[in-house]
Amino acid sequence: MTGDETGAAAAGPGATHEFEGRVVLVSGGSSGIGRATALAFARRGASVVVAGRDRPRGEEVAAACAALGAHAAFVAADLSVPDAAAKMVERARAAFGRLDIAFNNAGIQEAAAPLAEQPDAVFEAVFGLNVRAVFLAMKAEIAAMRELGAGVIINNASVSGSRNPNGGLALYSASKAAVLSMTRTAALEYGPAGIRINAISPGRVDTPLMQTAAANLGLPVERIAASLPARRVGRPEDAAEAVVWLASDAASFVFGHDLAVDGGFLAS
Repeated sequence: MTGDETGAAAAGPGATHEFEGRVVLVSGGSSGIGRATALAFARRGASVVVAGRDRPRGEEVAAACAALGAHAAFVAADLSVPDAAAKMVERARAAFGRLDIAFNNAGIQEAAAPLAEQPDAVFEAVFGLNVRAVFLAMKAEIAAMRELGAGVIINNASVSGSRNPNGGLALYSASKAAVLSMTRTAALEYGPAGIRINAISPGRVDTPLMQTAAANLGLPVERIAASLPARRVGRPEDAAEAVVWLASDAASFVFGHDLAVDGGFLAS
C-alpha cells in the first residue's frame, strides 16, 4: 500500500477534496481509461484501489495516485477467473475498510471475424470477462455497499452496445449490450437501497483496445477522427471525467443512465 502524503498541495493544480473519505475501486486500472480514472479520483481526495492482472503497471498507477496525495493500493485480479471478482472486492475493503464507489472497467475485444467464424472459446472469453465478471463484481460490490446504506457503481459499456458500426465484432457488441441491460435493471433494483448504478459508453477513445480494433478493421485513426463531429478521437481522461461526474454528488438524481462519451458518434 502507498500514499502517505495527503492534501491538495501534493496533488498539484486542480486538486480538490470532493471524494475525501470515500474508497474507489477501479478494475482494469493499469492502463487506458482505468488508469486515467484512478488518477482523476486520486486528484479529488479519494482512496483508490487499482485492480488488474498486470502487477508492475498496476503498482505504477497506484504509485502515481500516491504522488498526487491519495492513499492507494494495487490488488491483483484476473477477472477471467470466476471467483476473482468477489476476492477483488474483499481485498479492496480490506485495504481501506469500506467500498463507496466501483468502476467496473476491465474488458476485452475479439479479433475481428464474421460471427460464424468465431470459435466457441472466443465467445466464452469475451462474455466471461465483459459480462460474467461484471455480474460477479456487481454482486460483491452491492453487498458491500448495502452495509453502508449507499454507494455508486459505474460500468464501462461501449457505443457498440447501442450501435454496431462495423462487422466482425459481434461478440464485443453483444457483450456490451448485456452490460447496459444489467446496469439499467440493477439501477431499478438497488436505487431504493441508496446505490446508484450507471454506465458510460465510450466511443473512439485512444486506448490500446481501440488501437488494436482499428488495426484489425483496417481503419486509420485519422479517418476515425475525421468521421466524428468532434473531429478528434477521445482521450482516456474524457471518459474518466464522465465516471467521476457520475460518481459525484452532482449526479445524485442519475440512475440507470448510459452516458455516451463519444465525440458525437451516436448522434451522427
